[in-house]
Amino acid sequence: MLTLLHFPNNPFVNRGYHQSSMRHTISILVENKFGVLTRIAGMFSGRGFNIDTLNVGPTLDPEISRMTIVVRGDDKVLDQVNKQLDKLINVISVEDFGESNYIDRELVLIRVKADAKARAEIMQICDIFRSKIIDVQPKRLAIEITGSENKIDKFLALMEPFGITELTRTGKIALARTK
Repeated sequence: MLTLLHFPNNPFVNRGYHQSSMRHTISILVENKFGVLTRIAGMFSGRGFNIDTLNVGPTLDPEISRMTIVVRGDDKVLDQVNKQLDKLINVISVEDFGESNYIDRELVLIRVKADAKARAEIMQICDIFRSKIIDVQPKRLAIEITGSENKIDKFLALMEPFGITELTRTGKIALARTK
């Protein structure tokens, strides 16, 4: 049986979950034009919001991109932010998932210290979490994992005792469940 550890000051896991404000996942469809990202990021910074994660990628239509932004704030203030986003040039639609029904995923690449003694245990954890070892070096492994933010955080907590030497997270991408 695996025991999950809590690392309150670890930069790799539990990123700011102690804060009292609610996390919002906002999906924005925008015209794929120069300067759109700058205007949207500027709108958030102008209102004093820190963006936890931000992803931008193409949709089926090459002229439209989807931005997925995770931000903290209370419902009242974020309602105002959503209204301001809706008014921006090149914004097609804004959806604040909040508590609504949506699916999300995140991709993480990590490098973990792994001597011969630790490799078997790391490989077992990787199997349980359906992650992939994508590079093997004499004293390190590179691992790819995808899943929900909760799954990723639990996996990182289990990797922490081995020694995470590098990490990169894509941040959340999300879609509403079909209506």
